[in-house]
Amino acid sequence: MILVTGATGNVGRQLVDLLLGAGEQVRAISRNPERAGLPDGVEVVKADMSQAEDLRVALRGADRAFLLPAAGQVDGFLREAARAGLGHVVLLSALAVTMKQAGVLGSAHAEYERAVAASGLPWTFLRPGAFMANDLRWAPGVKNGGVVRAPFAEAATAPIDERDIAAVAARTLLDDGHAGKAYELSGPASLTTAERVRILGEVLGRDLRLEELSPEQAREQMIAHTPAPVVDSMLTLFASFVGRAADVSPAVRELTGDAPHTYADWAARNAAAFS
Repeated sequence: MILVTGATGNVGRQLVDLLLGAGEQVRAISRNPERAGLPDGVEVVKADMSQAEDLRVALRGADRAFLLPAAGQVDGFLREAARAGLGHVVLLSALAVTMKQAGVLGSAHAEYERAVAASGLPWTFLRPGAFMANDLRWAPGVKNGGVVRAPFAEAATAPIDERDIAAVAARTLLDDGHAGKAYELSGPASLTTAERVRILGEVLGRDLRLEELSPEQAREQMIAHTPAPVVDSMLTLFASFVGRAADVSPAVRELTGDAPHTYADWAARNAAAFS
């Protein structure tokens, strides 16, 4: 039995399908099982990740788990997982743990990694960089005028499709030999913000315009829905990406046997969101 936390999210939902396709028994945690929308064959357990009793029920009989970390929930999950005798935990971390400029973004994920490593459970860390799915935030502007408003037009990342993160997670849960390893994950190419806007426009068949925001303008927008320390860390990190190519990792191909999806692939799959 494999327990998947965050099973309705960008990565978790894809992972559930892959595990079911591999013939695995899958259990998912949800506060609202009736609204989870998960496929038949998934055992959906109503649970609050901050409640020890709920976690005990969710972990009963599970031998492996995919952990999407959240503040205030990781330590309790690990305590109950250790008591339940969990055999392997795959943690969705972040590439930011390797970057000095990442500030609280990197330190938060580094703390999650330390907690998992100290738990005594066999572990694997997945460290993806920027998610392609983050660009869905451009959809309102694309729909209404064909304008993308974003800071740092020349900041380069190697964004990764959530399907590729899920594929790596599946392999590390299903195959032996991954315990004690940390994998840095990226998409297949270094792309600036401006290049991603261009590719998105080509896929949609539209002339999109990038309106570059100043860091101050971006901060004002972001702070409405993201804590200020996180916003400041994000802006500092992306400023450091300007003028240099992003590192591209071979890990997706090496671990799954398949080339990672391109940004154009992702844009085509999500074209309806921008239309």
